[in-house]
Parts: sequence; C-alpha cells; structure tokens
Amino acid sequence: MRHPFPDPARPAGPSRRTVIAMACASLATVPLLTPSRAAAASARATGLDDPAKKEIAMQLVSSAENSSLDWKAQYRYIEDIGDGRGYTAGIIGFCSGTGDMLDLVELYAERSPGNVLAPYLPALRRVDGSDSHEGLDPGFPDDWRRAADADAEFRRAQDNERDRVYFDPAVRRGKEDGLRTLGQFAYYDAIVMHGDGGDRLSFGSIRERALGRARPPARGGDEVAYLHAFLDERVWAMRQEEAHSDTSRVDTAQRVFLNEGNLDLEPPLDWHVYGDAYHIG
Repeated sequence: MRHPFPDPARPAGPSRRTVIAMACASLATVPLLTPSRAAAASARATGLDDPAKKEIAMQLVSSAENSSLDWKAQYRYIEDIGDGRGYTAGIIGFCSGTGDMLDLVELYAERSPGNVLAPYLPALRRVDGSDSHEGLDPGFPDDWRRAADADAEFRRAQDNERDRVYFDPAVRRGKEDGLRTLGQFAYYDAIVMHGDGGDRLSFGSIRERALGRARPPARGGDEVAYLHAFLDERVWAMRQEEAHSDTSRVDTAQRVFLNEGNLDLEPPLDWHVYGDAYHIG
C-alpha cells in the first residue's frame, strides 16, 4: 500500500480509515497459555503463507483498511482519501502517487493488452510522485471498477502485486527472524502501512529499532519479548503522524493475540479496530 515517496524525507501517508483517537500501548505481561492455546502452540504452523492463515491475514488487514472482513470486495475499491498520494485503490491500497498502482497497471497491460486501463498508463507515469489526477479524471475510477468487476486477470494481477511487493517479503523476513505466524503478520501489516523504504518510519527502520531492543528467535532471543519490542516501535512510528495516531490495529488486535500467546494465529480470533469488533471463528 505504501511505497515511499521519491523524497525519502517525506513521511508515509495515512491508511484509508483516519479516525483520530489515541490508544494506549502497554508491555503487559503475557498470561499463561490456556489449554487450547497451549495445544495449538505445541504444533508449529506452516506460517502466514499457509492458505488458511493467509486468508486470515487478508481479513485482518481489511478490518483496518476497509472496516470489513470482506477483503475480496475491495478489488473494485477506489477513491482519493486526501493523503497526498492521489487515488488509493484495490485490495492493498495501490496508490497513483507512489508507484505501486503504475506497476500494477503495467503488469495488467502486459497480460491483457488493450485492456480498459491501459490508455491511462501515460497519465499514471506523469502523476507518479504526486497527488495529481491529471489525465485520470473523469473516467479512471469507473474504468478501474469495470476492470475489477469484469476481468479476472485484473484481479489476479492485484493478487500478484500484493504478494510480490508486500506479502512475500514480509513472510520471508519473518521466517528469517524465526518468527511464527503472528510475527510474520506483524511484519506484513507494517509493510502495508509504512512501506519498505529507507526513511525512519518505514518497516525496515521499525525492525532495526526493535532489533536494538530485543533479539528475535533466529538470534537466540525470546519471540514474545521481540514482538512486543517490534510492536512498540510500530506504535511509535504510527504516532509520528496525526492520521495514524489511532494505533488500535496494533493495541487491540495484534497485541491482544500476542498477550494471549497465540503466536500461530489460531482461530477463534476476536479483536477491535477503531472501536469496531471483529471475529473469525
């Protein structure tokens, strides 16, 4: 969702839902595992790339980005949310001002020459790095929705770019750090919001600060302690921007699972984002 701006000093933009309400993060002591959680923890999951866990990841992100668990309804989503990144669209929030929407439409054009979005490629190249709609209005939003509704190839292209840019790197780096499913998801959600650039609010910087406080399992550390450190640094990064100051996608979602000892994201899952309650059975 959040490629960095060409100017690395410019911070990452807000997510679609920009409710401003401060939530308080805490380094709560992890409670003893319940028998059901202990049993689940005894068998290590494949990871977030397990199809069932990946579906959960998509629902968790959609609850924060779209206030809905129906992530597949978001292929056709498109609007300018006023974050300085032009149009935000699709299942992961591809942005016309940050390069990932351009990459997506170029891929779609390679696979389906002459598709309904291909004529907008020159305009997408011109507006990259800005919030401009020049050359995109008035038809681009309707054509985006038309492509999403009518063409499975466009939906597959969105899936592929989500995986290439966001999901696969997060899972790979999570596994390299010895993290289980929850930790891999924490990485994925951070890359979705902050991008993986070199500025101080990017995923890479969040991870580096966490590594300065705690060691991950791959370096002989305690996984729970490391994940608390990572989530603390994630919350700090979010609070550097007013639009991200509601940190409930961490405090009352990921931190809840961590405090429960649910490192494999085993259902049932209950969490809140922006005050709304969600459940996966």
